[in-house]
Amino acid sequence: MDIKTKRRGVIENGNGGEDMVMANLIANGDDVGPLVRLSFEMGRPEGLLHQLSYVVKQKEAEIEEMCKTHYDEFILAVDELRGVLVDAEKLKIELQSDNFKLQQVGSTLLAKLEGLIEFYSIRKNMTEAIEMSKNCIEVLEFCVKCNGHISEGQFYSALKTLDLVEKSCRQNIPAKALKEVIEKRIPVIKLHIEKKMCIQVNEWMVDIRSSAKNIGETAIGRAVTVRQRDQEMLEQQRKVEEQSISGLGDVAYTLDAEEVEEDSVLQFDLTPLYRAYHIHDCLGILEKFREYYYTNRLLQLNSDLEITSAQPFVESFQTYFAQIAGFFIVEDRVLRTTGDLLKPDQVETMWQTAVAKMTSLLEEQFSCMESAPHLLLVKDYVTLFGSTLRQYGNEIGSFLDVLDSSCDKYHLLLLEECRQQIVDVFGNDPYDQMEIKKETDYENIVLSFNLQTSDVMPEFPYTAPFSSMVPDTCRIVRSFVKGSVDYLSYGIQVNFFDVVRKYLDKFLIDVLNVTLLEKINSDNITVSQLMQIAANITVLERACDFFLRHAAQLCGIPIRSVGRLQSTLTAKVILKTSREAAFIALQSLVNTKISGFMTLTESVNWTPEETNENGNDYIHEVIIYLDSFMSPAQQILPFDSVYRVGSGAFEHISNSIVAAFSSDSVKRFNVNAVINIEYDLQIIENFAEQRLYSAGLGEMYNEVSFKNCLVEARQLVNLLLSSQPESFLNPDTWEKNYYALEIQKVAIILDKFKDSPDGIFGSLANKNAKQSARKKSMDVLKKRLKDFN
Repeated sequence: MDIKTKRRGVIENGNGGEDMVMANLIANGDDVGPLVRLSFEMGRPEGLLHQLSYVVKQKEAEIEEMCKTHYDEFILAVDELRGVLVDAEKLKIELQSDNFKLQQVGSTLLAKLEGLIEFYSIRKNMTEAIEMSKNCIEVLEFCVKCNGHISEGQFYSALKTLDLVEKSCRQNIPAKALKEVIEKRIPVIKLHIEKKMCIQVNEWMVDIRSSAKNIGETAIGRAVTVRQRDQEMLEQQRKVEEQSISGLGDVAYTLDAEEVEEDSVLQFDLTPLYRAYHIHDCLGILEKFREYYYTNRLLQLNSDLEITSAQPFVESFQTYFAQIAGFFIVEDRVLRTTGDLLKPDQVETMWQTAVAKMTSLLEEQFSCMESAPHLLLVKDYVTLFGSTLRQYGNEIGSFLDVLDSSCDKYHLLLLEECRQQIVDVFGNDPYDQMEIKKETDYENIVLSFNLQTSDVMPEFPYTAPFSSMVPDTCRIVRSFVKGSVDYLSYGIQVNFFDVVRKYLDKFLIDVLNVTLLEKINSDNITVSQLMQIAANITVLERACDFFLRHAAQLCGIPIRSVGRLQSTLTAKVILKTSREAAFIALQSLVNTKISGFMTLTESVNWTPEETNENGNDYIHEVIIYLDSFMSPAQQILPFDSVYRVGSGAFEHISNSIVAAFSSDSVKRFNVNAVINIEYDLQIIENFAEQRLYSAGLGEMYNEVSFKNCLVEARQLVNLLLSSQPESFLNPDTWEKNYYALEIQKVAIILDKFKDSPDGIFGSLANKNAKQSARKKSMDVLKKRLKDFN
């Protein structure tokens, strides 16, 4: 069957159109996959197989036709192919032989090549491994180095090395296991470093707290040195001014300035704190460290502010304040040198906390104190404490307010202690004039208190006009002034002279003067003691000016200004009043003693039958007593005081005589009794005149002598013995001769002046007309006085 017949049959038997499509697709080399997929998806694979079979048959027909067309060429080609086949077989054999030989030669080379390739692969892996190992070794070396720094406590170097480890770990370590281990250990190491630094900071806090007391004591000691240097300069300046005022020569002023570096004096180590600050900064937790430091230091401060009750405050206050001072000195250094570890407001908060507790403590302790020296001791140390911390910018006004509020309490305690000292001095004083044997004693006792009455140095031994109580009292007053100035110095008041003067006045009035009055008014006081006390008060009045000048100098008032002070002490006037009280008490005691002798109503015979030219016995006792106290009075008291005491005694004698005449105990008296009183008066008048001139008072009190103090008794006796007593009522006569007599008193006395019928007076009257005339005149006076009354 020819090709056409077959093709036609195929077309007739199959679906010609679809078969042609498949054939064209295959002929064109197109992808028949979609068509195959479509056929299976449509469930018609049979049609596809039929088409493929048609294509195969078609291609076979084409091959057959082509073979027929090229049959001759094909035969020739086959022949040639057979020839070529033989050649190819030979060539194959040769090739096999060559291949065998090549295989024999190449197998060795191939093995070597494979070994070489494997070697190159191994070398590459080893190179990478070595590089990786180097990186790992470098990282591990960093880790070892970091561990070494940590073990040596070099935490900053450890952190820097740890940063390198962390950086290398991120970039150069492909080893996952090692990388994970390192990444896990880095936070642990940082936490370990943080804990170690906290331990070091805690140890430093413990050490610095134990050193704070020494730091504070050193700083306060430096403040003491500065204060002493200032006081020495003031004292030197005062001496220079004294020399300048006294004209002792030119004066050269020198100023020694010693600059002391604060940090060189106060040595304490902040290195651990600096290191911890820097390490925490490197760790990125600086704020946490700031809070940690502030909290723990505040806890330490609160602990330091608590005072133990096991030890008295007066024994522990220096340690207490030195500890607090050391604390704030350290914090000031921390604030200035650590950047922003502490903030100024935090330090201020701590300071305000400390101030509140310390002022409360001081107020409580001051209220309980019963000793002025203890209170002054605490006050001085508190001012030194405040002065020290003021240099570091701390406000100390609250402390000064507490000290100022305790000023009255201190001075009350000081007054009480000085009162006891004054009482002891008065109790131990023999009230005898002091005998000074040496010039040095004179300087210490007299000149040091300006008690001298002359600038000329006396001869020794020298008897002072005062007893030992005066210099002892002056020493107590001087110590009081110094104690007052010491408390008020470096306080809230800069110019405190007026305050010192107020307390000095209070001391002199409420203590010294009151004690003097108590002594003056005591029951066991003697005349000699009263005289000496009066003399002592005179000296103490003069010493008041010294006390005021001394207080002014201690208050820092220049000497050239002290003399211009217009202020005076009220105590000076009060002491003058007390001196007057002493004289009144002295006069009263003398008069009492004299009254004890002049018991005229009992010891005198008021109706004697004869006269006694030697006077009555009492008058001699009075003379002896007057001499016994007038002689020492001339040595102790000034002239005016001697005159005052003497005149008072003689006036009391006169009053006693007049009172005896007018006493109810004396019912009557006669002329002989009057004559005996006349003799008594003459004796006492002679003694008065002699004592006036022996005391050196004759020229000063010539017109008002001691004798004039007996004028009332003298005029009464003169009246009773007068030949014309009735002239008593004559104004001219009374003003001239009887001005000291009272009419009513005279009337009472004359009413008792009577003579018995058998008495001497009556017999004389009968024999003597003159006596009779005097009696008549006396009767006339009596009658007139009765009419007058």
